[in-house]
Formats: sequence, C-alpha cells, structure tokens
Amino acid sequence: MSTAAVSTRPGEVLADLLPASRVRDIALVLGGAALTGIAAQIAVPVPGSPVPVTGQTFAALLVGTALGAGRGFLSLALYALAGMAGVPWFAQGTSGATAPSFGYILGLLLAATLVGALARRGGDRSVLRTAGTMLLGEAVIYAIGVPYLALATGMSLTQAIAAGLTPFLIGDALKAVLAMGALPAAWKLAERRG
Repeated sequence: MSTAAVSTRPGEVLADLLPASRVRDIALVLGGAALTGIAAQIAVPVPGSPVPVTGQTFAALLVGTALGAGRGFLSLALYALAGMAGVPWFAQGTSGATAPSFGYILGLLLAATLVGALARRGGDRSVLRTAGTMLLGEAVIYAIGVPYLALATGMSLTQAIAAGLTPFLIGDALKAVLAMGALPAAWKLAERRG
C-alpha cells in the first residue's frame, strides 16, 4: 500500500487531492449534480413566497468550492439542463424553466463557478476566507434570483426582495457557518494525512 504524501499547494481544490483521471472528473461532475438535486429535496415552504428554503444552495456552493470553477460549472450546468429537460430534482421535485425560482438555479450555476475560482486562490482554506467566499457566492445567487423572481411573478423589486431574499438570510448565515467549519477542517485533515 502506497503512502504518497498529499499535496495541498495553492491553486488546488479538494477534488485535486484525488488521483487525476477523466473518469474522476466525470464522476465528480455527475456526483456534484446529483448532490445538488438531492439537497434540493430538503425544502421548507416559506409563507408568502414562491421560493422554498432548500439545501441546494449549500450543496451548490460546496460543489463549486470542492470541485473548482470548471467542474463546479459543469455540475451545476448538468443539474440545470437535466431539470429543464424534465428530471424532477429542482426544489420540491419540480422541473422546467418556467418556475419563478428558476433564476436561483441560474444563480447557483454562476455562484458555483465563482466560489470554485476563489477556492483555487485559497478561498476555502481558513474560516474567514471561507466566510467571504460563501457570502460572495450567495450574493451572486440572489443577484440573479431576486430580479428573475420579480420578472416571473410581476412583483416589484421591493416585493421580490421581501419574498425572495429577506426570509432566507438567517438560513444562509447558518449555511455559511457550516461551510466555514467544514472546508477548512477538510484541508487540515488532508494536510495531516499527507
């Protein structure tokens, strides 16, 4: 059994610690899409909002951070395209591109790419950097999702903020705290094993 050292150089993401191969990359992309789809089924309706609280935001940000920008983008693109094609794995088992919450799916795609790029620059290696990375990712999701919600429902921007942003801030803060603990801890574990 080999005991090769684990390299944790800057420019790497957690997925890069696995032996490199095309099969690895395909499995990671498929796994990232599936994780996001499964996490989307953890959904709690929000009174007065067509957008539920879900686990897909947390999953998409973790996928992007752990896989990097390219594989994170491909995972969320696969998730979005499969859902648009009819796979019922958007929030609460829905699919298609006509839901008022579809803008959040597009935001997830861009956020996973952003946090993946930041992770390559060390954005997931410490608690404070991870907090900043997750907050930027969540800001991207809302920057796309809230205006889309307003357009899709005919709400004013103020109403869309009240229905599609404000009720989610506490939950998103909790998700960021989870990531702030999980990602730096994963790097520390990898460094110890190396």
